[in-house]
Amino acid sequence: MSRLPFELFLALRYLRPKRTFVSVITLISILGVALGVAVLIIVISVMSGFDHDLRDKILGFNAHLTVAQFGTTMKNYAAVAKTISQNQHVRGVSPFVFGPVLVETTGDTNHATLQDAPMLRGIDPVTEGKISNLPHDLVEGKFDLSGRGLIVGVDFASNLHLAVGDHLSIYSAREIKRMKAAHDHQSDEAILPDDYEVRGIFDAGYYEYNARVIVTSLDNAQDLYDLNDSVHGLFIMLNDPYQAGAVKIELSRALGGDYVISTWMEQNSGILNALIVEKNVMFYLLFFIVLVAALCILSAQITFVVQKTREIGMLKALGASNLQISGIFLGQSGIIGVIGVASGLGLGMLALAYRNEFLHFMNRLTGFELFPASVYGFGELPAVIAPRDVAIICVSSFVICVLGGVLPAIRAGRLKPVEALRYE
Repeated sequence: MSRLPFELFLALRYLRPKRTFVSVITLISILGVALGVAVLIIVISVMSGFDHDLRDKILGFNAHLTVAQFGTTMKNYAAVAKTISQNQHVRGVSPFVFGPVLVETTGDTNHATLQDAPMLRGIDPVTEGKISNLPHDLVEGKFDLSGRGLIVGVDFASNLHLAVGDHLSIYSAREIKRMKAAHDHQSDEAILPDDYEVRGIFDAGYYEYNARVIVTSLDNAQDLYDLNDSVHGLFIMLNDPYQAGAVKIELSRALGGDYVISTWMEQNSGILNALIVEKNVMFYLLFFIVLVAALCILSAQITFVVQKTREIGMLKALGASNLQISGIFLGQSGIIGVIGVASGLGLGMLALAYRNEFLHFMNRLTGFELFPASVYGFGELPAVIAPRDVAIICVSSFVICVLGGVLPAIRAGRLKPVEALRYE
């Protein structure tokens, strides 16, 4: 004798694989649920990974808060930094100069002269370690900005064929203005750019930073932009980056209305909000895969009820209640849902564990890069498996599967024994 309730016992018995049309539909339903759950877990985890890694890269290279002065450069930045440092949430403060420049390689017999227009970031080497991971992100050379020292990103170095020890000519806004003035006055004066040496190459883990930012000392940047002893602003590192909004309000009160303060979330709101919206949209769109599988379950259960009309009549004649008969078919839907969700969960976790190996295999197989860093900003496919997201996907998929069998179960429970056995 089985110790299972007879509804569950019959549900399992009826689901035994047989070479019938209903069994084929049942297997398709399980496969549909499994694929739907797996795809949802993979996509949502990858989207969460994008969001998580992007935030890490932003916070590792940029400050949590940026302070600048309205309409002008900041001359008294040391006094402002002292005021900011008194806030209990502030971990570090560092001045910066940031703006576009035109660069040109010296060229040699193997490579022609190359140009680019990156963003130059002037930093204080002493305090930079307090507001970013830049000193620790070097993959070649050393963090040496003395004299005409320069550090560049790995993709910038690759694009311009640069190595540690190479030289780079930098045309700042000052040189460009002088060149324009010489042209307007039809002067033959030669405007020579400043010559810098590449001392190190960094990898911030994000293509936009690696390809578009070069770094030099604060003194050099001030000289390039004719700032004398002023700076463009201050970078601030907090103990908790997610307190940036509250600290911004506190610092605004302490500094007064002459300063504009922006948080890292405001500076990157476009891409961060886009990722959240895309994640939500992908969830709703891909959930239709599970809905299609639920329709397959509905179709299979309707056919199954019709095939088992005689058995239903006999069970009713033996005293089975409407609820017990309905429980048999709801149990079938539940079992299909459990098997499908469990299979999809295992398949999704397996795919996430070997996602980058599969990506590299497909790159070799197809001959082109399926996940270009220049487009997505990451060299590897990121993923974060959030238990909450996985639980929502699995539970909601199981509920949808059970709901797919509700109507056939109700119909089976309402069958009358006389009508079920009329033609037997």
